[in-house]
Amino acid sequence: MDPDFLNAFTQPSTLNQFLTEDVLAKGEKRKCIKPTSNNNPKLQELKLFLTEWINRTLKEEHIVVKSLEEDLYDGLVLHHLLENLGSLKLDVDRIALTEKKQRQKLSVILEAVAKCLQLEESQLKWSVESILAKDLLSTLHLLVAIAKHFEPTLALPPNVQVETITIETTSRGLKTSNAVEYITENKENIEAQSKDDAFDELFSSAPDKLDAVKKALLQFVGQHVGKLGFNVKDIESQFSDGVILLLLIGQLEGYFLNLRNFFLTPASTMEMLHNVNLAMELLAEGGLLNFPVNSE
Repeated sequence: MDPDFLNAFTQPSTLNQFLTEDVLAKGEKRKCIKPTSNNNPKLQELKLFLTEWINRTLKEEHIVVKSLEEDLYDGLVLHHLLENLGSLKLDVDRIALTEKKQRQKLSVILEAVAKCLQLEESQLKWSVESILAKDLLSTLHLLVAIAKHFEPTLALPPNVQVETITIETTSRGLKTSNAVEYITENKENIEAQSKDDAFDELFSSAPDKLDAVKKALLQFVGQHVGKLGFNVKDIESQFSDGVILLLLIGQLEGYFLNLRNFFLTPASTMEMLHNVNLAMELLAEGGLLNFPVNSE
């Protein structure tokens, strides 16, 4: 047996779980958060934040979540959460009492999530089995993905990372590997990556060409949103609330943006940020944005 396997666990219950014969089939892999990371203050902050967010969202339905691991595995809370956030009508029973029914319910729910988030199976950081097994790592990844998609302005605690251990059964016994995994975005990396783009280079190396570029961009934008009765004269001020950007995306991609999905006349910074976040999401989904952008 890999000596790191024993060193990775400090809690006997966790060790016993993975030593049970029917937990891991031969060749199967299982990843979990190391017990040494369970008391990580940032992890605890994220768990509390998500718990309060769910309870706030489902307050009118009188649903109270106390434990992310214990209260979400059967699909009931996830079912209500998706219906509330995304107005999704899922063809599943409200309450699933048997493990078979819970597995079927989770399958429908997670399929709907993957479809909404436009994720391929290889991109998923959770599964029916991991959620059903009350796996905290999978549950957190799932909730963070749902929150970022349906409430992009939600201020999730950043830079939450945990130590993980992956266990695999081989012909020689249990093999393990350790890693550090981010659950929420590393803002420092994002900001560093987004500092040096093409326009930053233009500002620093060819400022004399900047006015010509701005003029060309204004002309381009005007050709498209002008059809909707909008007159764009200033890039800095008129793009800051996200309205022109959203309308431009709709014109270029050939679809209509439902006015209920954004604020046509935003009256607050939060409403403006909602618009910009939605625009970033649409660009990313369309494959037009392959680098992170700080919406603020």
